[in-house]
Amino acid sequence: MKVCTDACVLGAWVDVSAGKRVLDIGAGTALLSLMLAQRNGGAKIDSVELDESAFEQAVQNVAGSKFKDNIKVFHCSIQAYLPNGQYDCIISNPPFFQSDLRSPNASKNIAHHADSLSFSDLIAAVDRLITPEGSFHILLPVDESKVFRKMAEDLKWFVSKKLTLYHHSGKKPFREIMTLSKVELVDTGEINTELCIYEPDGKSYHSQFRELMKDYYLIF
Repeated sequence: MKVCTDACVLGAWVDVSAGKRVLDIGAGTALLSLMLAQRNGGAKIDSVELDESAFEQAVQNVAGSKFKDNIKVFHCSIQAYLPNGQYDCIISNPPFFQSDLRSPNASKNIAHHADSLSFSDLIAAVDRLITPEGSFHILLPVDESKVFRKMAEDLKWFVSKKLTLYHHSGKKPFREIMTLSKVELVDTGEINTELCIYEPDGKSYHSQFRELMKDYYLIF
C-alpha cells in the first residue's frame, strides 16, 4: 500500500507525549506505529493488522528500524484482539468507504472498505481497549467523519480536537482528524484547526505543512 499524505499528517499531528501504552488499529505496514515511536521513545506500541501481506511488511519494516524494541505487530482482527491490559492512547486510520466501487485488488478492499471493520465494531473495540482517561485519534474523509462522530457521541464519547485537511485553500476539505475521549470537556471547548497541504498554486508545499512534517519528510 502506498504511503498517504493524510496518514503522515495523522502520525505527526496527534498528541502522544503522555502515551505509555499505544495501540495502532489497522496498522497497515506500520507507518503510524513507526512515526509514533519516533515521537515518543518511551511508549510501548502494539500494532494490529488483519491483512496478511500488510502484516508481513509491517513486521519487516519494524525489524529494520531502530524502534524494533518499542513495537510489536499482531496479525488478527481488532475484534478478536485480546491484549493484557488497556491502552492510554489509540490511533487508527481505518477502512472507511461504506459503498464505493470495489477495487479488483482484494488487499486494497480490506484496507479501504469498512466490510472488515465497521464503525460500530471500531468504536466497540476502542471502548473495550482504552483506559478511562485515554485518548483516541482517528483519520476519516469528511462525510464519514460526521457519521462516525455522531455514533461516538451517542455512546458518550467527546471530541476534544479536530484538524481539517485541505489540498489547498481553493479546495473543499478532504479529511478530518479527531481526538476523542470519554472525559467530558468542561472548562475548555473543542479545539478546531485547519491545515493546507499546498499553497494556493497547488504545487508548493504550504509552510505549515512543511513545519509539521519536517521531522519525517527528507525533502524538508
